[in-house]
Amino acid sequence: MALEKSFNDAMNIRVQHVEKIIKDYLPKEEGYAERVAEAVNYSILGSGKRLRPILMNETYEMYGGRDKVIEPFIAAIEMIHTYSLVHDDLPAMDNDMYRRGKKTTHAVYGPGMATLAGDALLNMAFEVALKAFEISPDKTTEIIKACRILADKAGIHGMLGGQAADVDAEDRKRFIDEAELLFIHRNKTAALLECSLMIGAVLAGAPQSEVDKLEEIGKSVGIAFQIRDDILDVEGDEKILGKHVGSDAENQKSTYVTLKGLEQARVDVETLSQEAIELTKKLSARNDFLDEVIEYLINRVK
Repeated sequence: MALEKSFNDAMNIRVQHVEKIIKDYLPKEEGYAERVAEAVNYSILGSGKRLRPILMNETYEMYGGRDKVIEPFIAAIEMIHTYSLVHDDLPAMDNDMYRRGKKTTHAVYGPGMATLAGDALLNMAFEVALKAFEISPDKTTEIIKACRILADKAGIHGMLGGQAADVDAEDRKRFIDEAELLFIHRNKTAALLECSLMIGAVLAGAPQSEVDKLEEIGKSVGIAFQIRDDILDVEGDEKILGKHVGSDAENQKSTYVTLKGLEQARVDVETLSQEAIELTKKLSARNDFLDEVIEYLINRVK
């Protein structure tokens, strides 16, 4: 219990740190675009665990990064993650009315404005990331590399591609085999975790061999994270989750649990967890809190 409290306290400090950074890059609610700015800020503020920006910052500091060049990317990764959730909740997608215990963006602002808020967040992510050149003009090579990773992991060969494959499978109402489901999980969920770890290392000047290992860690953690999500949709507590449980079954959606069963899903989460932890031991730098965050991600209850 004491260890859990210690971890939660450490996490809360980091959440407050990255939230302050994110707020500094959000739009002012003014002028004729006031409504969409309000929807953007509603979407990104007041909820969320900020896991991706925390992972990015922890990795950056682990490899000796100390200046503020990381800050625009901390904001950018959370903007991309939030935009994906706003769009995922839309009536044309999952049609969810609640997320993290509060009404979704489209439930408050309507589907049209929610779509635009998601678009705005995606565009703002790259507007913000490019500010890194002003902060550290001496790190042009590293910033360009980080921008490429951000674009690649968020795009059609990353998160967007995984989301598209998921929607396509639902639209066609066809059976998904394990290979396709793992593709969806790897891209829809793991890509942004990989991105966070990789960018932190790149901006700190870590060698490519370390960046490659972090990408593998992000892959294992991300797939385990999504399998855990599938498990929680079966046996999670709605009050803890802050969203409806059982929606996958109601929508007859193929998940890791429907393909392999609940017990095997639990076993595979544990296996992937151990793979990720073993990979962290092979890194040239160490960060005990980063290990704790990885374990938290995999074993979460919400």
